[in-house]
Amino acid sequence: MYVSTILLAGVLLLGNNGCKKDDPTALSLVALKAGSVDLNGATAATTVPTNPTIVAEFTTDVDPATATSANITMIRDYDNANVAITITTAGNKITIVPTETLASGALFKLNFSAGLKSTEGQFLTATSRNFTTIGTFAPSGMAAYWNFEDNAVDQVSNTDASAKIDITYSASRNAAAGKAATFNGTTSIIEIPNGSALINGANFTISFWVKAASAGQVDAGGNPKGHFVLGLGAYYGIQFEMFGSYTGAKFAIRYELADGTTASEDMWFPSLATDKNNGGWQGCDYAKSLTDAEMVAMLKDKWLNIVYTYNGTEKQGTLYYNGVKMKSFDFDLWPAGDAKLGVKGLKYGGVTPDVANELALGFIQSRAGTMWDTEPWGGYDIPTANHFRGQLDDLRFYHKALTAAEIDLMYKSEKP
Repeated sequence: MYVSTILLAGVLLLGNNGCKKDDPTALSLVALKAGSVDLNGATAATTVPTNPTIVAEFTTDVDPATATSANITMIRDYDNANVAITITTAGNKITIVPTETLASGALFKLNFSAGLKSTEGQFLTATSRNFTTIGTFAPSGMAAYWNFEDNAVDQVSNTDASAKIDITYSASRNAAAGKAATFNGTTSIIEIPNGSALINGANFTISFWVKAASAGQVDAGGNPKGHFVLGLGAYYGIQFEMFGSYTGAKFAIRYELADGTTASEDMWFPSLATDKNNGGWQGCDYAKSLTDAEMVAMLKDKWLNIVYTYNGTEKQGTLYYNGVKMKSFDFDLWPAGDAKLGVKGLKYGGVTPDVANELALGFIQSRAGTMWDTEPWGGYDIPTANHFRGQLDDLRFYHKALTAAEIDLMYKSEKP
């Protein structure tokens, strides 16, 4: 009887063990890749494309109801911004795709929170991975970009300039920057159609590198002449010029007013600049005062990074040289009754037949424009007019106002 009882217990035990289910598989990350780039290695990846498709592979199938933006996030490091992503789940794999091109040369963090669950009910231990996108730093969202690598093709739209006259391409400010467009100071010009599309909107940024060459840059009388670096119908759109003395420079930009008309406003930055607090114009809320020598040291025969932003919400224009704020104005500080108090943003105003809707690089307007044709400084066909002499590189347009942090990072990433 005693032996039978033991045998029966053994049979029951074997039966129970035979029917017992395996324990559920723990949920953990086993692989993470952006294309062929491994994001799950011992060191953080630094060559991730700016338009990545990221695939995360786990030990077991993932519950799709938990694979959401609440549990999977991508954070941009320099401003802690949450990057919008699309998330799809198939078995044990999750595919993550940013909804817009990422900033180049920037650090990102991909987070999988403890809310992510397997189909067997197992929760993930919170996991994060860092990666850096390829290239030097440039904020995302460019409307147009010319890198002048032996061509004048807009890298955003993949469209070439309509004309390139006497342009050569030579070594830029450093090896990473590749080449730059070189202008001879007498005939060189690049013309880009539909320039108005570049500046229309409430918010705006233009950024470029320029090196003005002084040798041979003289007018008909043998005196130093200025540099018309770029222009879209001159002050009917946007223009940037350097003084022949290299003691200052200016943007002239067209803005839309409340009644739909347009008006030009200068971002004038000479040496010994003043603001409203030290005797300057009441609309200028900041100006960095540089001596003639300090200004010449930046503008003459040196690579200079120039950025101008316009913030439509604040109605504020700001100029930066080499990542440092140089001058700003605020339309809200204009005199009572002035039409510019109601400014709406930038807008091309070239309805006159004297100018054409083409962005010119190397002159104040395209060759189709006739304004100032007979002026010794303003006619394209006059070799001693203020044609730009020097190099231009990494010209970017944005339809947003870049932040001071973005501008500083971009300069530090690209500087000589």
